[in-house]
Amino acid sequence: MPLPRALARFNRVVTNRVLGLIAPWVPPFAVVVHRGRSSGRTYRTPVWAFHRGGRFVMALTYGPGADWAKNIVAAGSCGLIRMGTERRLTSPRVVRATPSRRLVPGFVAVVLRTIGVHDFLVLEPAGSAVRGSAHE
Repeated sequence: MPLPRALARFNRVVTNRVLGLIAPWVPPFAVVVHRGRSSGRTYRTPVWAFHRGGRFVMALTYGPGADWAKNIVAAGSCGLIRMGTERRLTSPRVVRATPSRRLVPGFVAVVLRTIGVHDFLVLEPAGSAVRGSAHE
């Protein structure tokens, strides 16, 4: 796991509450709106979301086992609030970064690689055809 779970807990309680105020308005921040797999509760999680090739890409900084990522994959969709606009995203798939992929901007890729982040969640805007596969 790239970042420690203790940091994830701190972020959930402190950082996410602060970022939640600016994330819907200031790119590359965004807020994913998703439902809990067991509780059915609606959650709003600040993330970095990049619009790349018609898709939205989010780094899985706590790995693919992060609750928000598992919720989205299980549901098959989520909401994304970015630059004040909410859109529906579908067809979530976890992909692993390779040197030939340009999943995120170059400077972001370098930072993520440095901290050991190699997994990303890729989603399509609702109504668009799915391009590629989980191993694209």
